[in-house]
Amino acid sequence: MSEFAIEVNDLQKKFREQTVLDGIDLAVQKGKIFALLGPNGAGKTTFINILTTLITPDAGMVRVAGYDILRNKEEVKSSISLTGQFAAVDEMLTAEENLRMMGRLSGLSRKAARLRAMELIESFDLTDAGRKRVGTYSGGMRRRLDLASSLVVYRPIIFLDEPTTGLDTRSRRALWDIILQLAKNGVTVFLTTQYLEEADQLADTIAVISNGQIVAQGTPMEMKARIGNEVVEIRNERDEVIREIPTKGSIHEVKQILEKVSSEMPLNTRISIRRPSLDDVFLSLTSEKGRVS
Repeated sequence: MSEFAIEVNDLQKKFREQTVLDGIDLAVQKGKIFALLGPNGAGKTTFINILTTLITPDAGMVRVAGYDILRNKEEVKSSISLTGQFAAVDEMLTAEENLRMMGRLSGLSRKAARLRAMELIESFDLTDAGRKRVGTYSGGMRRRLDLASSLVVYRPIIFLDEPTTGLDTRSRRALWDIILQLAKNGVTVFLTTQYLEEADQLADTIAVISNGQIVAQGTPMEMKARIGNEVVEIRNERDEVIREIPTKGSIHEVKQILEKVSSEMPLNTRISIRRPSLDDVFLSLTSEKGRVS
């Protein structure tokens, strides 16, 4: 049995003459959190839609939960859950009613659907609002309910397409805790996000997609090591960062940078040295040329 929950080889997809995915190779280990990063239009959503059988690829091999997405579409569907970029719950119903309805649609008995709904409401900290109409919920509450809806029936793989978009910091971090708990329970999480801190905090492995290709892949630490050991920030008199220079961190190299800065910049220029971030990696790997989402 394969150690991978998702295996992709030479995946290709075009829309008319626009190449969206251009030879993607990828493998996601079971029970891990995998984050796919990329600018708007880089192909992240198209990639997820193929993995979840919503779109048919033009070429390549894709296996999800050990099943070929073309030959075994129904088996793939029964092995996954998908939470898209926008909440897909009924605002006219309560949280409990939404979850019970999802349970019944998933084949649970009336009693089992009710019990599962109550369990999820408690797990996702919605007890006080469980019998309130979803239309009265905050964005964070709706997002938690949307994720809970994806978990009414256990699936070994869950796809989260930018799950925290539009949430405030508190709601985003609450959702992070839920995602981490899913992985602890053995669920494989495939996550797309534009929040680099989110990938840094959650992911076991990160891949960056740009112009339809995976341009880098590794752990958050490995990805940041690509930039160097340190980054020298140069700030103007308004404390605005005007330049960033990657460095290995050696005294000789930092001294050279300081000598160059002192000869080119005003005397009130300030410098600081920090560790590289995923933002540095992202900016160094991606470009803004024509992409389709």
